[in-house]
Amino acid sequence: MTIFPSLYAEVPLRDISITERLFEGLVGRPDDVAIIEGPTGRTVTAAALMDQIRRLAGGLTDRGLAPGKTIAILAPNCPEYAVVFHGVAFAGSTITTLNPTYTAPEIQHQLQDAGAVVLITIPALADLAREGMAGTPASELVVIGGGVDGALALDDLMGAPQEAQTPVDLETFPVVLPYSSGTTGRPKGVMLTHKNVVTNVDQLAVPTGIEPGETVIAFLPFFHIYGMTVLMNLALAQEARLVTMPRFDLEEFLRLIETHKATRLYIVPPVALALAKHPMVDQFDVSSVRFIFSGAAPLGADVEIAVGERFGAESIQGYGMTEMSPVSHSTYRGKPRHGSSGQAVPNTDCRIVDPETGRDMGPDEEGELWVRGPQVMKGYLNNPDATAETKTADGWLKTGDLAVIDADGYMFIRDRLKELIKYKGFQVAPAEVEAALIAHEGVIDAAVVGKPDEEAGELPIAFVVAAPGVEIGQAEMQTHVEGCLAHYKHPAEFRFVDSVPKSASGKILRRFLRDEVKAEG
Repeated sequence: MTIFPSLYAEVPLRDISITERLFEGLVGRPDDVAIIEGPTGRTVTAAALMDQIRRLAGGLTDRGLAPGKTIAILAPNCPEYAVVFHGVAFAGSTITTLNPTYTAPEIQHQLQDAGAVVLITIPALADLAREGMAGTPASELVVIGGGVDGALALDDLMGAPQEAQTPVDLETFPVVLPYSSGTTGRPKGVMLTHKNVVTNVDQLAVPTGIEPGETVIAFLPFFHIYGMTVLMNLALAQEARLVTMPRFDLEEFLRLIETHKATRLYIVPPVALALAKHPMVDQFDVSSVRFIFSGAAPLGADVEIAVGERFGAESIQGYGMTEMSPVSHSTYRGKPRHGSSGQAVPNTDCRIVDPETGRDMGPDEEGELWVRGPQVMKGYLNNPDATAETKTADGWLKTGDLAVIDADGYMFIRDRLKELIKYKGFQVAPAEVEAALIAHEGVIDAAVVGKPDEEAGELPIAFVVAAPGVEIGQAEMQTHVEGCLAHYKHPAEFRFVDSVPKSASGKILRRFLRDEVKAEG
């Protein structure tokens, strides 16, 4: 077995909860502003944030919603997101995070699968939330800010402050259930324990070198593991300040950088491309930025260099998966190798495995990246088969990505074995989209693959087989998916074909279809 270990000293594995780790970055600066709501300028001090978290934990316990229950949140980035996440965690319950662009059927699936008993949302999403709650264990709707008939306000859940973390098994209890498609199939609940997420915060603190008093603009959604760990948890735990954005808008992003003198940016490749090329950047003072980190999908070396040069900042990237809490690799500050996803973070081992033979590969040889470390998930909720397919008995996580590791430990992503499509950093599971397409009464078969795109990374392309004698057009299929899939999962193009190529076992030949769309240039 050829193992590529981390080249950096291990971080201690600590027996504390993720909320206790967050408090380490708040308790010593009670009067400092910890979170600023970007659109309004509303501020929350470190002391106020801790107090709200403690009071929510106490209220959940008083109402019998903790410990041991699952609570869902459907909301864009806002200061209250951190309160809900950590109030639930501190009370000894599990938080599951939903994408606020989801449709009602997508919400319903996650609530049902996670077994969530409460859904917390914002007023603008209350009607959608109610529709998604139908037929699920979620019987209580809570609205941040209140003002919705028939729903509790978040303030109604507040109780006497809880002084200490509700005891849970830090190594086995799933504190958070984000949903990921993994290497294949529909989104699955990823069971991340307190030990997983605390360790990953500590692991990532080493290469990024985030310092007290820094300011970070948080547009990456907190429901997604990247925004959840790297922004909401890492930044606050390292005594930095967050400026929240409910959604990405380039002009607003640049304005907030200028207004708040942001020192570091955490972005995704489409944003990196805009920052490198868009003329609007020149209209704002971005000289405060010293560090730019891109993740969620590979970033080309040319764009990585260009965005750094334009901002006069260090530009690097990293690699991760929801199943790894999420970071396994990061370029260390001051040690860039552009185009690389960096080196293994502390306490992390890697292998490069030939997907055909299972043979371990050496330096500069291409194969599937396998990762082992304390940040690797416990497993998929209610899905032991998918867990066994992804995680070996001795703890290796099969990433589904083809990669190369050079002699210095720098890892380069080359291609994807897994079916997953990455659209602007978001996961699109072909199986989920195909199931939605086949639900149309005029469709008898479908296949979805990713087409390379400079701006988005990949665009979902659907191959659709209509039933005999049925005529279906682009507009009809687009209308169909509007009602059942979040917008980023919509195929950019529908191609109507006589049949979908399959193997003898009936499996869709995605590699063939991907090669077909790639060949178009």
